[in-house]
Amino acid sequence: MTVTYTARVANARFGGFSKLLLLWRGSIYKLLWRELLCFLGLYMALSAAYRFLFTDQQKRYFEKLVIYCDQYASLIPVSFVLGFYVTLVVNRWWSQYLCMPLPDALMCVVAGTVHGRDDRGRLYRRTLMRYAGLSAVLILRSVSTAVFKRFPTMDHVVEAGFMTRNERKKFENLNSSYNKYWVPCVWFSNLAAQARREGRIRDNSALKLLLEELNVFRGKCGMLFHYDWISVPLVYTQVVTIAVYSYFLACLIGRQFLDPTQGYKDHNLDLCVPIFTLLQFFFYAGWLKVAEQLINPFGEDDDDFETNFLIDRNFQVSMLAVDEMYDDLAVLEKDLYWDAAEARAPYTAATAFLQHLPSFQGSTFDITLAKEDMQIQRLDGGADGPLGEAHGDFLQRLLPAGAGLAGGGLLGRRLSLLRRKNSCVSEASTTASCTCAGGPEGACPECSHGDPLLLLEAGPREAEPEPVPAAEPLAPIPGPPVEPFTPVAIPGPRGPAPPWLPSPIGEEEETLP
Repeated sequence: MTVTYTARVANARFGGFSKLLLLWRGSIYKLLWRELLCFLGLYMALSAAYRFLFTDQQKRYFEKLVIYCDQYASLIPVSFVLGFYVTLVVNRWWSQYLCMPLPDALMCVVAGTVHGRDDRGRLYRRTLMRYAGLSAVLILRSVSTAVFKRFPTMDHVVEAGFMTRNERKKFENLNSSYNKYWVPCVWFSNLAAQARREGRIRDNSALKLLLEELNVFRGKCGMLFHYDWISVPLVYTQVVTIAVYSYFLACLIGRQFLDPTQGYKDHNLDLCVPIFTLLQFFFYAGWLKVAEQLINPFGEDDDDFETNFLIDRNFQVSMLAVDEMYDDLAVLEKDLYWDAAEARAPYTAATAFLQHLPSFQGSTFDITLAKEDMQIQRLDGGADGPLGEAHGDFLQRLLPAGAGLAGGGLLGRRLSLLRRKNSCVSEASTTASCTCAGGPEGACPECSHGDPLLLLEAGPREAEPEPVPAAEPLAPIPGPPVEPFTPVAIPGPRGPAPPWLPSPIGEEEETLP
């Protein structure tokens, strides 16, 4: 029942879709021709009555009614309401197809996890897939009119081979008033557990994988049931239908051609057939017909799902996969490109030009830069400059005009001290006696040969602690010999901090006036 035209539009060409306009099966003409003829017949009847049956007074009243309907018909938001509704219906239609229970993944897992070439193993695999197919038949029989016509009773399901008579008794003896499409899935789980106990399924991981695929299959069956149960809200469908019908009911009167001699605005032409009104009816009413056809794709329309075809296909391929194809492997041979460093399949004469096309490397591979734009630029204040110089300059730029070193403020002296401290650490971090040994004069305020201006700016230095005089040795006391006392050297002032540690600003703040 599905109308497929994919091959007709495989390549875009001039007037490519025009070939589809002459198709009848599944076309808008087939859906809408009755409504279109009905609308055109009513329009022509009103037009004939206005021209030949009404009196002059009735004509004047009818003309006022035509102008009124034409003026206010545009207030109906038919495009807005109808567009959202059709979008909702199309998305729902495709989502329902994605929920069709296909056994392809499940049959591959069954063929790979349930082992045994004997009749017992074949029985396990075929029964498992038959239960899956039975569950799909039961749910499709509940939602699709085409499948229900094929299997109207459970006797037809038994006669088709999806269920045995013993299974039917168990199915009917199960006391439940709800849809029992899930019962074969429970049988599937019990049979898989029994196969695990018998060793047909060799480990729990394989059993877990099998049951996970079954849950995916059962979930799709459940979603079909819920899509059939929960429809698009009725009020939404009613609003859309009333909007479209009321709009064209107003158009039956408002789009009539009036007598040009009466001098009405925009009524200078008298025609019998409203061409553009018919086109508008074709588009809007056709849009509503699209939603009407797609809102339930499990019927018997031209574009509804081929449910019976899917049942036949799924049952056949599932039995082939788990029975005839089980453990059926071809002889392992070396492929044609066994010794080739670069495997590449051949082309036909019609596609030979494709092998000369360059492969896609990325969207930026075609970008070109000028030679001067590709020159490497090093950052200012790199490894050659003193540590913290760039940061000091940045802080200096952030200071206001009167808060720098020239202003003599506290913040300016701290910034100068931070710069000199970091300079001393970077230039002479390995010298313990003088932090500016070998460096430029005036680089460190602790040296006696520093720049007097910098020393004055840094403030007075703290007095170095006087060395503690060593105590005189005491007279020996008679008794057992005592080991001589080794004095412990008192550590002197700390040397400069390693360059990777932050500057001890807190300690320097104590020396500031």
